[in-house]
Amino acid sequence: MKIRVPLINCILLVLLFSSSSINAQITLADHKAVIARFENFYNKGQFDSVYSMYSTDMKNTVSRGNANMYLSNLRMDAGAIVTKDLEKSESDCAVYKAKFENSLFSIFMCIDTQGKLIGYNIRPYVPDTLPIMARNITPMQLPFNGAWTVLWGGDNKGSNHHIGVQAQKSAFDIIIKNRNGKSYKNDGKNNEDYYAYGQKIIAPCDGEVVLAVDGIKDNIPGERNTVFATGNVIIIKTKNNEYLVFMHFKPHTIKVRQGQKIKLGTLLGLCGNSGNSTEPHLHFHIENIEDMELATGVKCYFEKILVDGAIKTDYSPRKEDRIENIKK
Repeated sequence: MKIRVPLINCILLVLLFSSSSINAQITLADHKAVIARFENFYNKGQFDSVYSMYSTDMKNTVSRGNANMYLSNLRMDAGAIVTKDLEKSESDCAVYKAKFENSLFSIFMCIDTQGKLIGYNIRPYVPDTLPIMARNITPMQLPFNGAWTVLWGGDNKGSNHHIGVQAQKSAFDIIIKNRNGKSYKNDGKNNEDYYAYGQKIIAPCDGEVVLAVDGIKDNIPGERNTVFATGNVIIIKTKNNEYLVFMHFKPHTIKVRQGQKIKLGTLLGLCGNSGNSTEPHLHFHIENIEDMELATGVKCYFEKILVDGAIKTDYSPRKEDRIENIKK
């Protein structure tokens, strides 16, 4: 039996991670207690009770109705949870191999020190037979010109809210700030107020376009499109089988097409505010396969760039870094 993936799974895959840093120790016992409560409520169809387990940030991101619809669809298709086995845990996140009545799934679950859910994702279970990539092999330049600032990026929850999403765990969100540290002029109510809006996004290396989606409208700043979470998106495959993902392009500005071979510096499109985005920015990450539902994120290092005015080689940017390519 083929289990359909509920629509809201795209939402839960791409967001739902608290921006606050977690300092206190979260134990394995804490994880076991939370997954046990989740299993009990889910199996009984008590989806409001599952929603009560959400953190405040998570509730602000996903409505009760959408959350309940996701679980209701999953319960109808996959059935109840029969068994679950912890595969790995790291600080606030844990991964379980879960046998449902009708299928096998992986449950990714992250919690805070109060035992509240700050993010989770349920997706079809895939054995560890996919390519393993610790980092990129292909030399990379930054996919833009001029100085940009890393809004989210790094190896811990406090610096990178993507950390709990398997495919995006090493992702960057990048914006442009002025000398006063603001990313916009005027009152920031219009996309055109933001310095990143409409800026050129370029290929950081040679490759082939394997996906190019356009036509999704920009959001009003402060709002999100959680149905088409990636927004206008491009995926490029390198010669070393790394998959580069660029999200949130301005609609009708994507300049490449699927199957096109491109070179370093090729114009991909213009920075926008489409998809799961509250202000114009570039989301960029690398993954080991094209399918974001099954992929694992790959840490990205840039060959030679300026970081806060200093030359860095083989460098992976972190939150608050001001980064730019070295002019040739």
